[in-house]
Amino acid sequence: LNFSTDSGSNYNVTKTTTAFNSQHKEDGSASNLGYETGFDLAQSTSSQPIILGIGDGADENGNGIMSIFSPSSTTHVKHFISNAQANYSSVWSFNTYVAGYINSTSAVDAVQFSMSTGNIDAGDICLYGIA
Repeated sequence: LNFSTDSGSNYNVTKTTTAFNSQHKEDGSASNLGYETGFDLAQSTSSQPIILGIGDGADENGNGIMSIFSPSSTTHVKHFISNAQANYSSVWSFNTYVAGYINSTSAVDAVQFSMSTGNIDAGDICLYGIA
């Protein structure tokens, strides 16, 4: 995940974030809840991971919801929250929570979703807003 304030010419907006993740194995034999220190950004322009462990099997997927608060504001920084779920290795379910702020008073006018490796094979990204 990354943001742009110049209509997508650059996706390098400074962010500060934090994240935690819950995991559960399909057969109930293992579970975990933990803080994801490797997902934290501190005044960084790097891409923000918002989902952990999407597999590449035909029955594996990722989905989620992200909210950006007042993205068109030219007065305040913009806060965002994300909750994403993924199936991995056909037996694990991961639920990742990310929150933070975009440290820019410019309007956010583009959002970039990308994979750490490979490509998004198929899916829908829907945008909803309140005018």
